[in-house]
Amino acid sequence: MQSPNEVGAPFHGVIPAIISPFRDDGALCTTRLGDLARRMLAAGCTGTVWPGSLGEGQTLSFDERLEGWKAIAAASEGRGNAFATISAASTRDAVRMVEKAADIGLRGCMILPPYVHKGPWREYEAHFEAMLSAAPLPMMLYNNPPAYIVDVSAEQVFELAERHANLVAVKDSTGDARKLTALVAGSRGRTRKVGALVGLDDCAVEGARMGCAGWIAGLANALPEESVRLFTLAQSTRAEDIAACDALYAWFLPLLRLDTVPEFVQLIKLVMAETATGDERVRAPRRPLEGEARAKALSVIRAALAKHV
Repeated sequence: MQSPNEVGAPFHGVIPAIISPFRDDGALCTTRLGDLARRMLAAGCTGTVWPGSLGEGQTLSFDERLEGWKAIAAASEGRGNAFATISAASTRDAVRMVEKAADIGLRGCMILPPYVHKGPWREYEAHFEAMLSAAPLPMMLYNNPPAYIVDVSAEQVFELAERHANLVAVKDSTGDARKLTALVAGSRGRTRKVGALVGLDDCAVEGARMGCAGWIAGLANALPEESVRLFTLAQSTRAEDIAACDALYAWFLPLLRLDTVPEFVQLIKLVMAETATGDERVRAPRRPLEGEARAKALSVIRAALAKHV
């Protein structure tokens, strides 16, 4: 039997979904990617995962993914966990990615539904099972129906976990607290438990307080120490920690909400530029924010940073 602290392991604590740094010519900069992974782990994050939607994964070639995985695996050795995001339009390509992630030495995978596909559950289920069977790595299923169409229920997760012991966690980005409750409460009565991880930044405190194992964080790219402190305080039941968490959350929330809108990639990179931890380069078709949208974002970011607690 797993102890409560082992539920979802190795997916626990604050795990930034790290961005993809690009050079002036638009190429992926694996040196800066490795540096970013090291910085996250030095700040107390338990691992990093790349390249998800925040990492602009759908714009990266297969070879770029391999080079990036090698960079974060090397940067994380002896410091923490490096996880691969597995996202592909076809099951064949997804399986190939899992196999390569295992060969490179990644510590686990976050597995996504086949993007742009709309079909019955039996097709999504077969896609997940193929990835789960491709390598004996710990895996975390990513449930994000607004982005990937399918909404995987807690019962469907538990059924998959009964057949595949390496399905140990779920990242939930529905924004529906009932989904997290179903995962956390439903897992407690099972021999094979599945950890729930918060997938939206502005649900981190609520998720921690209801028993989530971790947080796949976005703003942590710019503010990792603050993210780790927030989640750690939110998991505590001590009165003084609850008060400290509430104060930190009140400051952090305007920034955390930047993770929940369509332009979240540009916004998080803008926060990184404002904190001198990165720049605004994105890969087309994305473009950096301009005009009124950029001015409004900067107003929010600078107001928060000026009142840093």
